[in-house]
Amino acid sequence: MRPAFGGIDFGTSNSTVGVVRNGQPRLVALEDGQVTLPSAVFFNFEDNRTCFGRHAIANYTDSIEGRLMRSLKSVLGSSLAHEKTRIKARSIGFMEIVGLFLGHLRKKLEEDAGGMVETVVLGRPVQFVDDDPEADANAQGELEKAARAQGFKHIAFQFEPIAAALDYEQKVTREELALIVDMGGGTSDFSIVRVSPQRSRSLDRKDDILASRGIHIGGTDFDRLLSIAHVMPQLGYLTPTKDGKRNLPASYFIDLATWQRINLVYTAKAMTHLRQIRYEAERADLVDRFIHIVEHRYGHALAALVEKAKIELTDRSSAQVAVKLPGAAFDAEITRTGLDATIARDIDRVTATVGQTIRDAQVKPSDITAVFLTGGSTAIPLARREILSLVPQASVIEGDVFGSVGLGLALDAQRKFG
Repeated sequence: MRPAFGGIDFGTSNSTVGVVRNGQPRLVALEDGQVTLPSAVFFNFEDNRTCFGRHAIANYTDSIEGRLMRSLKSVLGSSLAHEKTRIKARSIGFMEIVGLFLGHLRKKLEEDAGGMVETVVLGRPVQFVDDDPEADANAQGELEKAARAQGFKHIAFQFEPIAAALDYEQKVTREELALIVDMGGGTSDFSIVRVSPQRSRSLDRKDDILASRGIHIGGTDFDRLLSIAHVMPQLGYLTPTKDGKRNLPASYFIDLATWQRINLVYTAKAMTHLRQIRYEAERADLVDRFIHIVEHRYGHALAALVEKAKIELTDRSSAQVAVKLPGAAFDAEITRTGLDATIARDIDRVTATVGQTIRDAQVKPSDITAVFLTGGSTAIPLARREILSLVPQASVIEGDVFGSVGLGLALDAQRKFG
């Protein structure tokens, strides 16, 4: 009988589920044969069904009446964890929605295992909340509570970069002192770890983990910054009032640019405020675009266009955010130079965290022999260049961008529960 445990990488943008079969880690197919599942939930108001992942996003983009929730992990440790959102006639807590998503992942794990699974290792960032141990502990507690509500009884946690290190270790042929870089949608996490074929057989790895640090900066933050800098001005952001005494209030523009806050703009109260803002605006035509986007629930689609442009800038010099809504049609160009300038301050904070991780490990940069990269945001040229400049002599190993953490969590579950 197959062992009834697994590892879940509940990610800000994408999630995976790992298991060990015949001594080897692998990822569970979660949707249409694919092993990644976008961390999205859609409440369909037309048939009262709840769907997940690509199916959720497809329902939304097909203009089915409903409510899309994305970047669910970002609510952990934030004020949204204790708030509710309106789903048709009832209010549902954000953490309950997180639980629904975890429950769906558990269902897929059980389908693969052929029976009930009550034991899991959950991945977590090194810090859910920067420099606030109490809030960080509360965030892990919230995630554990949500998992228990979905039927998991035996729950352990592992830092995501450590899980990535466990996956990397399966491929090494000699001892390495590795910098593990895991830059995902919501956080960037780093560890300095000794790995080797011999060490991989040890159950106690505490002495091999020299340092771990994290910072609450990731791909969705870059999306937000790009949207605020390059798209929201097309909707009235930073434009003045008719009397020229002040700029329009910024909060609704920032909400529309922030994945996990988009639904807050879709309330009757927000619409009332937006109409008042339009009345006061010098460029009422731009605010009309904003209102049109809100009325048509186009916020997540707009955020997806910004994300797509960011990804295109990995190997292109410019990209377009083209909105084709009648009543809100416009183009915004983002260049590679513009991307770099927009996210430079956050990348400086990321590289400072990497540098502190190296110092915490009490090793010299020249001691690090390998850098293992995982997470979608490691593809951003500026981030990659600045991090690798800290350890120029190290070899660079490309991990499974979306799968390394899930595979490592499966290996950790094997160690802890197998």
